Amino acid sequence: MAIFESSNSDSGSQWQGIDTSPIDVLEDVRSRGRVWEDLAAQYGVTNPDPPWKIDLEATCDMLAADSCVKSYDQVEPGSCALPSLERRAEEDDLSETIYADVPFPERQLLALAHSMLKRGLFTEEELARHMKAVEQRLKSV
Repeated sequence: MAIFESSNSDSGSQWQGIDTSPIDVLEDVRSRGRVWEDLAAQYGVTNPDPPWKIDLEATCDMLAADSCVKSYDQVEPGSCALPSLERRAEEDDLSETIYADVPFPERQLLALAHSMLKRGLFTEEELARHMKAVEQRLKSV
């Protein structure tokens, strides 16, 4: 597991890794979810990127805040919800472990949700509730 340490002892504790234990709601998505490649073929879509990929990238950038433009040792602890280097290292760890069988970019999406859940940015119950609401909207069209 990747570990970052601060060269400045006054900066507080730095990220020390991610808990790669499975999360029930994400395991359900991983095991029964459909990937963009299959959906695109089913509906005759030729764009190789899913329509949600740009939102995923923007979400990563927004969570990273100034860690996208500062070197890691200049990012103030707590100044952003998910520093970019931590997110990438966590994504790598999760991609090599519990999400190894999921294709990209779905793997990136699951890894981001995993990191956010482990940080307490939202709960499994909240995520499940929002996923159900989206599913209901899609089925009503």
